[in-house]
Amino acid sequence: MPESKDGITGVRARIHEIIFEAETPAGKLFDVLLIVSIVVSVAVVMLDSISSLRAAYGHIFSSIEWFFTILFTIEYILRLLSVGRPMKYATSFYGIVDFLAIIPTYLSLVFPATRYFAVVRTLRILRVFRVLKLIQYLSEADILMAALRSSRRKITVFFFTVCTLVIIFGSLMYVIEGEAHGFTSIPRSIYWAIVTMTTVGYGDLSPATAPGQALASVIMILGYSIIAVPTGIFTVEFSQALSVSKGVSTRSCPQCSGEGHDPDAKHCKFCGAEL
Repeated sequence: MPESKDGITGVRARIHEIIFEAETPAGKLFDVLLIVSIVVSVAVVMLDSISSLRAAYGHIFSSIEWFFTILFTIEYILRLLSVGRPMKYATSFYGIVDFLAIIPTYLSLVFPATRYFAVVRTLRILRVFRVLKLIQYLSEADILMAALRSSRRKITVFFFTVCTLVIIFGSLMYVIEGEAHGFTSIPRSIYWAIVTMTTVGYGDLSPATAPGQALASVIMILGYSIIAVPTGIFTVEFSQALSVSKGVSTRSCPQCSGEGHDPDAKHCKFCGAEL
């Protein structure tokens, strides 16, 4: 069978067009049917968690779940076969989500409770943005991801700083309060410091002495300040990413299935293949 100019056979090109593209009638129909299947399968998993319904219709739920799992498995295999670089797709965000959408049901043969993890299929509904041609949402998602990538180092440094603080404060509280007031170990005291600093305040553990309450007050005030730091970091990076945004298209790379290209792009920005 002769190869097309993009390097994949005619059959694979047709499968790729149907599965990955949302511009053609066949591609749009496929995505709509896929989204409906995802919604129904997730609904079945949720209904199966209700004991009364499981007792009455458990065998029906199981049959429906296996039907959709096999259907999604075939779809996943076709996706891998229709791209020029299967591993590139398999390790992409959507590739990992597609794999996680089918693996829980197979694992349930050994670990029955894992079948409920199939609700991760709801992440696949993100493809609705492509189906409805909501380009502005794709563009905003691309900006959001760019901001997250740009701020990851600063957030990582901030995270380790917070971890250091909670270890220090937790250890101090263990020394101040001791086992007599419920702070039975440093790890338990660190748990209290995390709960207090994040302003969650479960109330299952609290200081009883004046020094301990004074330290708790400092941690609470510090917690409000700390919460604002990552928000500020991300806001700055988001503003910068927004200023350089050019928008994205719905085209999918035939080699690596990458998306989010600029509207005027001629080649894939991930693998360099011609679009």
